[in-house]
Amino acid sequence: MAYQNVLVTDAPPKAEILSTTLPIQYAAYKNIFSIPLEKIATPCFILDEASLERNAMLLSEIKKRTGCKILLALKAFSTFRSFPLLRRYLDGITASSINEARLGAEEFGKEIHVYAPAYTEKDFDSLLHYADHITFNSFSQWKRFREKVKTKKKDVHCAIRINPQHSEVKISLYDPSSRFSRLGVTLPEFEPDQIKGMSGFHFHNLCGSGFDSLKRTLKSVEEKFGSYFMRPSISWINFGGGHLVTKEGYDLDEICELISNFQNRYHVQVILEPGEAVVYQTGVLVASVVDIIRNDMDIAILDTSASAHMPDILEMPYRPEIEGAEQPFIYPYTYRLGGLTCLSGDVIGDFSFESPLKIGQKLIFKDMAQYTMVKTTLFNGLNLPSIGYLTKQREFELIREFDYMDFKNRLS
Repeated sequence: MAYQNVLVTDAPPKAEILSTTLPIQYAAYKNIFSIPLEKIATPCFILDEASLERNAMLLSEIKKRTGCKILLALKAFSTFRSFPLLRRYLDGITASSINEARLGAEEFGKEIHVYAPAYTEKDFDSLLHYADHITFNSFSQWKRFREKVKTKKKDVHCAIRINPQHSEVKISLYDPSSRFSRLGVTLPEFEPDQIKGMSGFHFHNLCGSGFDSLKRTLKSVEEKFGSYFMRPSISWINFGGGHLVTKEGYDLDEICELISNFQNRYHVQVILEPGEAVVYQTGVLVASVVDIIRNDMDIAILDTSASAHMPDILEMPYRPEIEGAEQPFIYPYTYRLGGLTCLSGDVIGDFSFESPLKIGQKLIFKDMAQYTMVKTTLFNGLNLPSIGYLTKQREFELIREFDYMDFKNRLS
């Protein structure tokens, strides 16, 4: 804890209302790169509050211009140190488990929207305790639990998830509309006579997608299910997540116009539930070089892990960006970066550097807020990275460290 509350001397950037496009350089990287790295024990995730607010303000601007609701998807990001900031701009959270719903209720304190592929009898009563909105994945689940919803004292707004049967995501692992998908009701399986008692619909088939993907998806959704949106009892449609509206070049005018036109056409309120867009380019993972070996090429072993700390590198797969690094052989010194676990495939990728790497040198992996901390594991007994928070006043706070007891207590 010796490096807690490190003060970075430069003044913080002033928050601003954003235009329809974003500049390439985000405040997060300027701020985080100014932290004295020698003060940071690695591995460590670092979140930048100024950049989080920048994204939240942009999302809030969409809300103001359209009247839609925007939620934080906890499946992508659940670091609740940031919730006091985010709740100022967003309407609530979306959860897929009791733990996420409870965290949202205790730490975010606004609307709790719940969706899961299936609910168990054991869990459903607890979910109803927290949920303001609950979406069912199938009509069989709706029939099974709707009487429990009716007997709940507070109003719980219910919906059915529909499958657009239209794919925009090229990687099947992340495509909710892939063939044989278990997510959402397809048109042939839709039961119009079971809508009674519901007030909404939910669909989702995007992943870090641009506006054109949403436009094509919505066309497919309306062609299949649009007539049901016109029913008087239907008051909200959840467009799901995957809208990367905070990425440079995303046209806010287009999405605002699309949302407004849709709401006017069907007399409903649109809900968006982004995860990545809320924390896009707001955080990094700082790691250190532990050893350098050679096996037909130079290999640097780091104190982090693709498998345990950045699993999407292997699952997606994708190649993360590293500050000061390039594609292999662009710069004079190329290394394969490997993780600290015993998994042979625990490889982050091949990168080139202007100067030779040295043992103890620190590397900064960019854009490491979404789908990292929520997906880390304790495989091989490797400690989880610490979590740091850089406030708008540019004071660094170490908010979480992990140790042996975290590893032991998840076992028996």
